[in-house]
Amino acid sequence: MRIGFVLIAIVLSFFGARLVQLQGVDPRSYAAMAAAEGAARLPLEAERGDILDRNGVPLADSIRGKMVIADPVLTAGTAPDLARLLSDRLSIDYFKTLSALRGRNTGSRYEYVARRVPSTLAGDTLAALDDAGFEGITLEDDPIRDYPAGDVAANLIGYMGTDEPLGGFERTFDKQLAGTDGLATWQSTSGKGVRIPLRESTLKEPKDGTPLHTTIDRDLQWFTAKVLAQAVQQYRAESASAVVLDTRTGETLALVDVPTFDANAPTAPGVKKEDRGSRAMSDTYEPGSVEKVLTVSSLIDAGKAFPRQKFKVPPNLARQDRVIGDWFDHGMIRLTLAGIIAKSSNIGTVLAADAFSPPQLVAYLQRFGLGQKTNVGVSGETQGLLKSGDVMTSQEKDRVAFGQSLSVNVLQMAAAVNTIANKGVRVSPSLISGSAVTDEGMTVGTDVATRTRVVSKQAARGTAKMMEKVVDPEDGVAPAAAVPGYLVAGKTGTAQRVEAECGCYDGSTTVSFGGFAPADDARFTVYVVVHAPRVDGGGGSIAGPVFSRIMGYVLGRYGVEPTNGKPSRLPVEW
Repeated sequence: MRIGFVLIAIVLSFFGARLVQLQGVDPRSYAAMAAAEGAARLPLEAERGDILDRNGVPLADSIRGKMVIADPVLTAGTAPDLARLLSDRLSIDYFKTLSALRGRNTGSRYEYVARRVPSTLAGDTLAALDDAGFEGITLEDDPIRDYPAGDVAANLIGYMGTDEPLGGFERTFDKQLAGTDGLATWQSTSGKGVRIPLRESTLKEPKDGTPLHTTIDRDLQWFTAKVLAQAVQQYRAESASAVVLDTRTGETLALVDVPTFDANAPTAPGVKKEDRGSRAMSDTYEPGSVEKVLTVSSLIDAGKAFPRQKFKVPPNLARQDRVIGDWFDHGMIRLTLAGIIAKSSNIGTVLAADAFSPPQLVAYLQRFGLGQKTNVGVSGETQGLLKSGDVMTSQEKDRVAFGQSLSVNVLQMAAAVNTIANKGVRVSPSLISGSAVTDEGMTVGTDVATRTRVVSKQAARGTAKMMEKVVDPEDGVAPAAAVPGYLVAGKTGTAQRVEAECGCYDGSTTVSFGGFAPADDARFTVYVVVHAPRVDGGGGSIAGPVFSRIMGYVLGRYGVEPTNGKPSRLPVEW
């Protein structure tokens, strides 16, 4: 009996110690575990913020959708037949559906079958299941990301995967757009989700995402894309890009890449990976002769040149171990600085740029924004390549002066040309209206745009007058870039393309045209770049007509009337 009492005392002491632990030491955690056994949880998804154009028109929004949920306890027995019906109606994988219906995890009563299903299709499917006698399928709200304009601005907006952003603004500004999901919890019977009356429940409301307002004009973006696509087809080009800037504010009204893709179907057959981003921001190229206007405006600002300055331009120019030539054959010709721009003479530009040392030229180009990211909120942007003036040789400076041996991206170069249009003040370009913070913590937008005096008003005006001669039907190389009724200032560009693998020229070219109108009181700057056209021609004959159509459209769309200014009378020859 003594032994028995001792054993009973030992057993009871264990029970007592366990009771003290449960009720005295850690009662809350065990209560929470007990409550969780019968708790039901329902995620409440936040609605993603819209991406809007400058007029509030949606470029991306969310429409009603449903997620299809299975309770494997009820669907496992009919899984093969049910999976066949669901896969047929919803166009989803049969075997993945079968796995969900049988339960991917032991004891699971909540399995996703399909996500982002249009509400009408989901409702019709559920009705068909009921008619066929199937049980265990329910629907929950699951908004679908929609891109109403399809491929318009898709290169900037990006697109969504099932649960995550996969490119463009969708990814760069995901934290702002996504919002915060909510959660509803309650005590249920037998884990079946049936609410127990009068028992505790909690509700954390979802916080919808904040809309993102862009500076893009949807209709202008569409028109620019159509004109650019026609040019790519007509000239059998590899790709093309175009930018339209509000000269005074730096707002980007259109930024187009061709080829592009439909943001509603980013993985459709024929869509290449490189088509789903913005080549205008991520690809680099040599700007060619468009860069000459930066060189000559810098020379004028520094007091080292003037529009009527006279130059004797030989047929070729020997510099160190290289010979510099022009795009056209000529003997000894007498050109003014204006004539050098009008005729796009490499030799004349080099002779004028002899007044600069490499550090002086590079310092000006850096103030124009070359060699630096625009930081407008597009991920993957390249800063281009501009060698430091301290290590640049005089031979390299000669080539940089007329647009070779440096690289830029399209928006970067458009902003540089816009500096001349804006009377010598560089206003940093913007793609976001107001301000927004990227997921990396950088604030971007019109509210934080900067203004920097690069060259004097007189230097910019003198350069603009020289650029008018480029579209002159008698003296210029790009009369096809003219816009009837308006004074237009512009500059052609033709440069050899560099093959990435070998770092050498591959024999193809990049042609471009950048300019602004009205030339004497600029409102818009347009820059067009066409890569690897498979026809003969340069910036004036290929990119010039595209510029003319886009500029004519934007001037009309925004009601800009001709200024009736007098055309430039600068002499081209002497």
